[in-house]
Amino acid sequence: MSEYQYYEFQAVDRPLDETARGALRAISTRARITATSFVNNYEWGDLKADPRDLLKRYFDLFLYLANWGSRRFALRMPRHLLDLEVLDGFQLDDEVASLTVAGGHVIVDIHRDEVDAEDWVDGSGWLSALAPLRAEVLAGDLRLFVLLWLLQVENGWTPDEAVMPAPGLGPLTGPLAALAEFLDVDGDLLEAVAGFAAAASEPSPAKVEARIRALTEDEKVALLRRLHDGDAHVGAELRRCCRPLPAGTDGPTAGELRAAAAAIGAKRRQAAEERKAAESRRREQDLAAARAKHLVALAKRGDSAWREVDEQIALRNAGGYDRAAALLADLGEIAATAGSQDQFTRRISDIRTRHDRKGKFIDRLDRAGLR
Repeated sequence: MSEYQYYEFQAVDRPLDETARGALRAISTRARITATSFVNNYEWGDLKADPRDLLKRYFDLFLYLANWGSRRFALRMPRHLLDLEVLDGFQLDDEVASLTVAGGHVIVDIHRDEVDAEDWVDGSGWLSALAPLRAEVLAGDLRLFVLLWLLQVENGWTPDEAVMPAPGLGPLTGPLAALAEFLDVDGDLLEAVAGFAAAASEPSPAKVEARIRALTEDEKVALLRRLHDGDAHVGAELRRCCRPLPAGTDGPTAGELRAAAAAIGAKRRQAAEERKAAESRRREQDLAAARAKHLVALAKRGDSAWREVDEQIALRNAGGYDRAAALLADLGEIAATAGSQDQFTRRISDIRTRHDRKGKFIDRLDRAGLR
């Protein structure tokens, strides 16, 4: 398999101007560059720039995929829309994700190596599936970081007594499920999480309306003025304002999740073994039925089957000898069932006498136990 690396960057909050596109073109002459994206793949060589630098300067999203198992997904988000103390509470290891303050932004850089890459041949389409995660985080949905914490549980880096952070995981959104697939998060562990308390639900329309009505007149005017001026984050900020703050959780511990995942995995493997055994039994039954049908048909042929044996022997080649020996073995099985073994033995003896000079054929009869 040849080397394959895929890079894709996306600008969300503001498009790339001509100067920015020119700078990017200087990095790569063959990349697909638009006002909002930079896409390239490499089979020989590599990107001649640091992706983190490109994020700091131009882009809001980044995805990297290599066919040797490396995965990377990064988000750049406005610093004023994130509570860094809350994010620090997830205690993410740098081996899973790093948080970097870059001017007025925070870059969340997620990565995983040694992902099974046998079925991965193209990185296109992944960033569009993951892109909505940025809006979810900006709107106050922090389950992205719970999923990363869960990845640390899978890796064994989280102590057994550690409790799953609020708000829990709950039913995965489409983008969150895509990230779990992209990072190859253990499916048994995800199923184990589903067996415990779900994440906090979205606020009801009534609660959203009540929260908006509680805003002061000045706060409403400020939001509308920013909306008028094209602030791309007004909607996310308002949704975050209406979302309940993550509270303490009595959710499962890392040890409980690992134990539950192990039990789920054992049950899944047992079910797979039982299905395999059942399928094997079905195949054996089908073969037995086909075999019985074949022997019934062969028995009805009478002497014509013995004439076919002579015809195959007369070919004097390996294929003919094999078919003749197989046919005789079938006739022997029929004779044993019908109680005519003595007659069958006499006919075999006659065949061996008539063809005793055909050593290779006689050898086949010996190996088949036809004496």
